[in-house]
Amino acid sequence: MVDIRDVPEDEIDRALELAYLVFHDRPEEEERAHHHDLLAGCERIGAYDGAALVGFMAAHPFRLSVPGADLPCPCLTFVSVAPTHRRRGVLSALMAEQLDRAARAGRPIAALWASEAAIYGRFGFGAATHGLTVEIDSTRPLALRVTPDGRPLRLVDPADAPALLGPYYERTRAGRAGRTTRDEERWRTEWLREKDSEDEQLSPPRIITLGDPLAGYVVYRTKAEDDGGPVRVPGLVRVDELEADTPQAAAALWNCVASLDLTGKVSAWGRPADDPLLHFAADRDQVKVTSQFPALWVRLVDVPAALTARGWAAPVEIVLELSDARLPANAGRFRLKAGPDGASCEPARAPADLGLDARDLAACYLGGTAAAALVRAGLAVEHTPGAAAALDAALRTELLPHTLDEF
Repeated sequence: MVDIRDVPEDEIDRALELAYLVFHDRPEEEERAHHHDLLAGCERIGAYDGAALVGFMAAHPFRLSVPGADLPCPCLTFVSVAPTHRRRGVLSALMAEQLDRAARAGRPIAALWASEAAIYGRFGFGAATHGLTVEIDSTRPLALRVTPDGRPLRLVDPADAPALLGPYYERTRAGRAGRTTRDEERWRTEWLREKDSEDEQLSPPRIITLGDPLAGYVVYRTKAEDDGGPVRVPGLVRVDELEADTPQAAAALWNCVASLDLTGKVSAWGRPADDPLLHFAADRDQVKVTSQFPALWVRLVDVPAALTARGWAAPVEIVLELSDARLPANAGRFRLKAGPDGASCEPARAPADLGLDARDLAACYLGGTAAAALVRAGLAVEHTPGAAAALDAALRTELLPHTLDEF
């Protein structure tokens, strides 16, 4: 039987050694120091077998944008179980403690990025956002169907970027669900680090802004051409983030990074599924989606609180029958009455209109998964015809939920 308790700051290095063991990692000293600083700002829970730390879980104290609101959301990271203690309930005990703490603190949702997609569904997490990897063949001019915004482009010193980009990011974050908060420290130590943690051949971050007042920006890194092998590899532009107010502004920024000298490919990981680039690119052989993947996984810790906290696009009154093996308080029937003026969600005795698991409701929560699609997939049961469509109309958001911040 393991003991679940807080991990004090003087044991962070122990927790990191466990994580490195589990994830088969051997980071350099600089990266270790970075991880230590990250965990110092997190809530840390450990599983102890006697004096040995055999399980670990940390949570960033972020807030997450949801439709019409911004909610406190523990964002889980560094989840690790020692190989000697797998399949012994350690992860279940850590997760139970984390979710219980979230509920007691009034945090109605939790989130994570899954290292293995098969793990977290059983803990009630649903894939609430999806990302795309987009690649542009930039050996020729980028063909566009819209005219790029002609306002001036400016190269920004990374040291000045948090103060300049931070307010803009907060504004755009509020307009699209699924985005976490970024303070100045996170901008500096995560997004704008001098050395990329995944590829040391990449340049430091470059930032280009459009217009004054700011109408958009792009953060990117470059890698030099490699012609030393049997096959020439053209220079790479890796776009880490691109935000813009209008399609024309986005076109100007894409056009800029696709026309950098001595490069032949632009790669952008984690683009939203409704990225306007995919529509205004004139040649989809030049602009290709090379992968699509689940991104942010969300857990509804307190279903009534989570549903009443978000905004709703259309009126709906529906009785939901939920199953939740991990959090019994979420299981049962709830009458959801919601609309643009607010929402209520109370226990109900009336027959259910729609039945589904809490993980699937979590996937729908930000507006990125349709309840009707779950019915067609056999994952939800529609007892009243049209119930799923009515719920989808109320859940709808103008922009698909999206997040780029891994943690």
